[in-house]
Amino acid sequence: MKTNATDPISALKKQGFEVQYLSHAKSILTGEFAPQLQELAGVLSGLSLPISEIIGSGGGETRFTQRTRNALAQLGWKKHNFVIARIIDGVQKEATSHEVDHVRTVPLIGTLGCEIEWNNKDPFFDRDLENFKRLHAEGAISVGVIITRGASLQSGMWELVRRFARERSIADFESLAAIGVTPTPK
Repeated sequence: MKTNATDPISALKKQGFEVQYLSHAKSILTGEFAPQLQELAGVLSGLSLPISEIIGSGGGETRFTQRTRNALAQLGWKKHNFVIARIIDGVQKEATSHEVDHVRTVPLIGTLGCEIEWNNKDPFFDRDLENFKRLHAEGAISVGVIITRGASLQSGMWELVRRFARERSIADFESLAAIGVTPTPK
C-alpha cells in the first residue's frame, strides 16, 4: 500500500514514534476514524519530552502525560466509564465496568478508547489491552489505543541520561538539584 504525505502514522514514525497494530486496528483507524487518528497524531507530534523530565519525574503522573491528557481533553477525548451488564428477563445478573481515560465517540461510526501508560509496567499494559479487547468484543468500542514509551526510547535511556549529565557536568545529586532537577527519591 502506498502512503502519502498526509499519512499521520508515517509522520509519527519519521519523528521516531513506534506504532504497532493488533488485529484490524490499522484498517479501522485509517478508514473509519481518519480524522480522529489525525487528531491523535497531531497531539503526539506536537509534544516534547525533555530529558530533564525523564530524570526528574516519578511518584505520580509525569508532566508529559499531563500535557498529553490535557491536549486530548481539549479535542473532546473525555474520560468514560463503560458499564456492561448482563440482564435476564429484565433482571440484572451481573455487571462489569471499565474506565477509559480518553474516549472519542463519532456519531454513526463508533467509539475510540485511548489509555496513556507512559511508564508502563507489564501488568498494566496487559490489563489495558484485555480491557480494550473485552470492550471491542462487547461492541462498546471500535478500537483501543495505548500510548506508552517505546522500546527504542527505553533502550537508549541510559545513554540519554549519561549525555545529559556529561553536558551539564553533573557528578552527584547535589549538582543535579542545583540545575532544578530532582530525581525520584527511590
